[in-house]
Amino acid sequence: MKIHQIRNATIIITYNNKRFLIDPWLMPKDFMPGFEGAMNSKVRQPRVDLPKDFDINHLPLDAIILTHFHPDHFDEFAVKALDKNIPFYVQNEIDLNIIKNFGFNDVRIISENGTDFERITLYKTQCQHGRREVVKPMCEQIGMPYDAMGIVFKSDKEKTLYVAGDTIWCDEVITAIDKFNPEIIVINACGATVLVGEGERLIMDIEDVKAISNYAKNSTIIASHMDTVSHLTVTKEDIKALKLNNVVVPDDNEILEFNN
Repeated sequence: MKIHQIRNATIIITYNNKRFLIDPWLMPKDFMPGFEGAMNSKVRQPRVDLPKDFDINHLPLDAIILTHFHPDHFDEFAVKALDKNIPFYVQNEIDLNIIKNFGFNDVRIISENGTDFERITLYKTQCQHGRREVVKPMCEQIGMPYDAMGIVFKSDKEKTLYVAGDTIWCDEVITAIDKFNPEIIVINACGATVLVGEGERLIMDIEDVKAISNYAKNSTIIASHMDTVSHLTVTKEDIKALKLNNVVVPDDNEILEFNN
């Protein structure tokens, strides 16, 4: 298994010799304004460029997975660059119709009961993209979807991988860890925050990283979705400073390799 950290939540997973592109956000640095109603809304994003040698046009891929349709996970540059005939996995019918409307021809939904792909089984897991009782009504008010998914990868020939997706530390994440016992966990951990009340985190922050590190003591935890969006409150250096033995913070363009 290889996990190639590209930028933000965009990663390439090589699993059982198949390559999955996750959450392709491919726009150049500073292309998009910050999110209104969120931290640092005057800061443009992405804060950093894609790695210089990253060339999506010459990248062999077997499938694409979109955890949810938000503008820091998928964009017009991905629509233009990606092969429209590659299998494209999404969380639900809403996202399926969106992606089909962009011209992708083979769009599929990942099931919580397991979806088979080339001797790999993919499982959809639940998320809380911010506390549901607070953030979901806010999303509905501004017309932005709330739901997101995580994905578990299972194969007889690989360690179990859990990509938690855009979620805070919550019962849904605990359920996924208990059910699948993943050896490798990818978390989105920049503490992106909206200005509701005293501030509502949308994905994991420092305390959440500590919590999952303590709960999944035997797992290797990889911190992704770092140093890129405008509304971050946690940096790579903040997580490194925790010195948690089972937490890895890859640089952009770094490849992590795990033997079975």
